[in-house]
Amino acid sequence: MSCAGQYAAFRDVAILEAVRTPWVDLGGALAQVSPIDLGIKVGREVLARAGLDPRTVDTALAGSMAQASFDAYLLPRHIGLYSGVPQQVPALAVQRICATGFELLRQAGEQLRDGAELALCVGAESMSRNPIAAYTHRDGFRLGASVDFKDFLWEALYDPAPGLDMIATAENLARRYDLSRKTVDTYALNSHEQALQARTSGWFTDEIVAVRNESFALDGYQPRGITLPRRVDAVTLDSHPRPTDFLGLAKLQAIHAGGVQTAGNSCAVVDGAAAVLVGRASAGTRPALANLLATAVVGVAPEFMGIGPVPAIQLLLQRSGLAQDDIALFEINEAQAAQVLAVVQALELDINKLNCRGGSIALGHPLAATGLRLVMTLARQLREQNLRYGIAAACVGGGQGMAVLIENPQYHC
Repeated sequence: MSCAGQYAAFRDVAILEAVRTPWVDLGGALAQVSPIDLGIKVGREVLARAGLDPRTVDTALAGSMAQASFDAYLLPRHIGLYSGVPQQVPALAVQRICATGFELLRQAGEQLRDGAELALCVGAESMSRNPIAAYTHRDGFRLGASVDFKDFLWEALYDPAPGLDMIATAENLARRYDLSRKTVDTYALNSHEQALQARTSGWFTDEIVAVRNESFALDGYQPRGITLPRRVDAVTLDSHPRPTDFLGLAKLQAIHAGGVQTAGNSCAVVDGAAAVLVGRASAGTRPALANLLATAVVGVAPEFMGIGPVPAIQLLLQRSGLAQDDIALFEINEAQAAQVLAVVQALELDINKLNCRGGSIALGHPLAATGLRLVMTLARQLREQNLRYGIAAACVGGGQGMAVLIENPQYHC
């Protein structure tokens, strides 16, 4: 039976280079930095690491979910310009909530299919700068009327169609798949331990650029830049991974009464940015990080939005002609532990192939940047272990799922 959804396959399209900032906890050292400036930082860095002239970029694609600065409309354009991309090269804002990073890759692949040669893709998110906002006071305040300022970050986690927040959708999956609090805490503990081990061993070092106080000049225009808090010289490490134990996780109160999801087994809220260069595999002078083979995106019931990766992965495999056993490793975004475990159960997935360096429960989930981080981390694992195929996937608020198929270009039997 054919799976419904949108599938796109690519030929001679590769992820040439990738980089990210550290993921830093809500209210931490990156809290006052505009996502535009975080995006410029990684945009400049990915071009420098690839040894490519910014003037060879044909298209600038960028995504950010929150309107985290008053110049938010200009995010993709400023990231392109201040990264050195020529003024005549257009910029495009891309948005698919938690799968924005994947959508950036899909858009880049399609633009290369239409004739572009090099795409700069940037996902940048400041969860800390989500505003306290009101949408009903443009005409002022009437006597006795309610004042409707709300926390945008908190309210954005609520889907009014099913009348549920994102945690409640994970609780629906926990009930459907009979997932206990002990089971989800055990999974979360493993994510914390793997991420902490990877950070301690320096495994993430190669994909991270340190963030420092810095000015970004653009001839003829006002400078932009990054200013860190006093006494912070540089941000070099992901801040959320930390020692924990099962007892500590078990003590945390469930977000919904009688539920299994807590702050300890849900994704951490962090700030950060990531960038990749997408170009022709055949045109590179050195091996690419990964070949971008295909993407798939599907819709699912909003009240079970966390199951989205299942049909997305199934569509990706079906249309690509691959079996699930052909996939060496998976990176599936950990929105909530119950959500990931429901996906594992539905796919009958070997959990030893999943999120082997920890996931968003431990590292954090800066919405628009996460997809790029998942693909970057997956590609690096395939390369170092001489494995061929990998899939990165994520659920999407509102009821979607998206998956990306990549190949190790240096794989040998």
